[in-house]
Amino acid sequence: MKKLLLLFVLLSFSASAQKQKVWLDADTGNEMDDVYAIVRLLWAGDRLDITGLSSAHFNNADLLAFDKWNQYNTSGISPIRISQELNEEILTTMGLQQIPHPLGADRQMGRAWGGYEPRSSAATDGMIKVIKALQPNEKLDILTLGALTNVASLIALDPTVKSRIRVYSLGGGYDFARKAWNKNEFNVRCDLNAYDFMMNQANLDWTVMPIHSVMHYKFDREVVYENFADNNPVEQLMEKRWRETNPQDKTRTLWDLGLVQAYLLPKLAPVATVPAPPENTQPTVKIFTKLDAKGMDADFWEQVKKHR
Repeated sequence: MKKLLLLFVLLSFSASAQKQKVWLDADTGNEMDDVYAIVRLLWAGDRLDITGLSSAHFNNADLLAFDKWNQYNTSGISPIRISQELNEEILTTMGLQQIPHPLGADRQMGRAWGGYEPRSSAATDGMIKVIKALQPNEKLDILTLGALTNVASLIALDPTVKSRIRVYSLGGGYDFARKAWNKNEFNVRCDLNAYDFMMNQANLDWTVMPIHSVMHYKFDREVVYENFADNNPVEQLMEKRWRETNPQDKTRTLWDLGLVQAYLLPKLAPVATVPAPPENTQPTVKIFTKLDAKGMDADFWEQVKKHR
């Protein structure tokens, strides 16, 4: 009996050790779709070892020129704090406060005119700690939903981590017909220095979700309101985010959820290798070329029912 118990413990430990380690970096306070993306990834905790959820800033010029950003007053606004508070609310609602959730950088790499000076933060410290504890055959998958400040700073602070990580990010555009990149996109604009830094990194396993590959992944407001259960705190958290942030929108592209779904469901999101922008030094970049939006939509609602 003792031998059987020992065997069960060893098998359980082995199964746990084999889970892929994942870190999610999110500008959660920016739009409503981050909450959906984070919840979806956390629901995959049965097959993934989610090692951290860090907050990312969404600093942009509009915060200086307008009175409101979504439902937030821009006077005295702290984007990184908004993201951090939402991350903590999600983890508390899901009963997962034990997952590390460090604060990320509050501003871009370098300065407005350029530069790659890293922004050290609790988020970079946390990622380095996880990477240093990896087994020789393990890698950490880092998913980034906003500006690349935290992951780019991680690499700038310790270039040796490049061989121990795989990065998946949302941002930028790619025109397949012209084979041309477009950096005129919100996440890139929030830290162009970090984006260019990443595009200059040789031997980095990085897969980008261009916005044109995900823009057709749309959710209908009334379908969301109708299908989320009134007595389920997690579902109500997602519904509340739509009602508070984008109540006027009948449909929304769930950009960030698209990236998470592409990561979790690789058969629904083919990847191609394309030339990097000519102004950068990395020769090629992997990109998600398209999404099976119908398949991902079916999976999302299946997960909603599963986790009630």
